[in-house]
Amino acid sequence: MKNEPQSGAYVIDGGFKLYGETEIMSAKNAVLPIIACCAAVRGEVRLGRCEQTSDAMAMLDILRSLGGKCRFEGMDIYIDCRGLDKHTVNRSLTSRLRSSVFILGPLVAALRKAEISYPGGCDIGVRPIDIHTSGLAALGVKLTEDGDKIVCDGRGLHGGETVLPFPSVGATENLMMAAMLCRGRTIIRNAAQEPEIADLQNFINACGGRVRGAGGKVITVEGTDSLHGTDYVPIGDRIAAGTFLIGGAMCGGEVTVKGADPSHLGSLTELLLAAGAEVTEYTGALTVSGNGKLKTVKKAETRPYPGFPTDLQAPVTAMMAAGEGKGYIIENLFENRFRHVPELRKMGADITVCGRAATVRGRRLHGAVVTAEDLRGGAALVLAALKAEGRSVVKDIYHIDRGYYDFDEKLRELGAHIQREKV
Repeated sequence: MKNEPQSGAYVIDGGFKLYGETEIMSAKNAVLPIIACCAAVRGEVRLGRCEQTSDAMAMLDILRSLGGKCRFEGMDIYIDCRGLDKHTVNRSLTSRLRSSVFILGPLVAALRKAEISYPGGCDIGVRPIDIHTSGLAALGVKLTEDGDKIVCDGRGLHGGETVLPFPSVGATENLMMAAMLCRGRTIIRNAAQEPEIADLQNFINACGGRVRGAGGKVITVEGTDSLHGTDYVPIGDRIAAGTFLIGGAMCGGEVTVKGADPSHLGSLTELLLAAGAEVTEYTGALTVSGNGKLKTVKKAETRPYPGFPTDLQAPVTAMMAAGEGKGYIIENLFENRFRHVPELRKMGADITVCGRAATVRGRRLHGAVVTAEDLRGGAALVLAALKAEGRSVVKDIYHIDRGYYDFDEKLRELGAHIQREKV
């Protein structure tokens, strides 16, 4: 199945409150590294509660290109890489998603070699992979650049100790996967602490690996000889859950989001409460309610987990733009992650950007024709359109398809007036 970008748009009539329940499936940011990890597993893997986002399909296409067998059956992904015998991933595949870089670690672990073109994905700022490559070098991997390709010689792969200069999620995951099948012990210091890191650890261990410490700043990997197949259900998508919660708070009404761990959303819950929404937490679910009249929070500042996630910055910016009062957004992680701001201005938003900071003065939003520039910014435009007065058209929604499956259908089930149309 090919998943090239398809033209399309959401047509949205705003001003309607949202009521009901929606269920969150396995997290895109957990599923992608786990799919990549399967390249080093010698046995069939079943991943449960997975959606056919375009990013997930692109990662499966990478495995197929390497000799793996992959298929969807309902909400389950079946992967068998016992026949995987190739180590090169070309530009046509890596250009489709940034997370293609995750294949480096598993290929080095399984075949002791890898060659991939530089990854693509959303243009949200400089995301250098030198943290990945320097970490791999500390484990004995020799890396060279050949044009637009990264070539890894992993014949000298061994355990080692590395200190990440920044707690990069992707680099932490790549190093965990490279180390899982090498001799000796590997220690990763200043590791990222996101829940998806712990989920990858749990998957590796379910396959017979020996990883501990994920979720903390120090991760230890004891190399093992092989990994076997398993059945595994990745964690719920905290970013998708947060998106629906923000939408419920903005529009008013009462929305319950099931399938997410409330402890993964603590920083967002604080912002929603500060804005005047009511949030109730349950085991594996959260409910947001209110009249849709929110205050603009004084400051929202993105930080590595457990801080406020950069992936929810754009939706929160939309929430603040539709609120009352003045507030600030500080983006500490990606310098281009305000690309949604000019589009929000078309809807009447009063936002001024200076470097990595945005000043937001809340006001009423009106319908407009806007264009999604990236995944999370596109979701933010949809939320703004749901709140705005009148009709909006959100174009280039293939960006949104990368991380939100059947987004319009799920919103309609909550009472939103949204339709997907071809352009």
